[in-house]
Amino acid sequence: MTAPTPTAPLPPAALDAMDHLELRLRFPKSVVDAVVVYETAALRAADLAAKAATGKGLPALDVRSWEFAEDLMAAAKATLVEAGRLDLIGGA
Repeated sequence: MTAPTPTAPLPPAALDAMDHLELRLRFPKSVVDAVVVYETAALRAADLAAKAATGKGLPALDVRSWEFAEDLMAAAKATLVEAGRLDLIGGA
């Protein structure tokens, strides 16, 4: 048996790509899609929340975008609850 060859740590983008690949190999497409939608919408909602926190207000389009992101997150969460996989987005 040979010893494992040491490698340099992977960059964060590569780790994220590997995590998404592993997710796609382990779970049904509907679950994977829900995780991706939730994560993407959560990032958008967080960006808009930070923008709103500046006190400058949000244009109507950004408010609608924030509402849409929240709706997407709720729908994705419902899919994950139904699949019993809320743990994939940090829920219990």
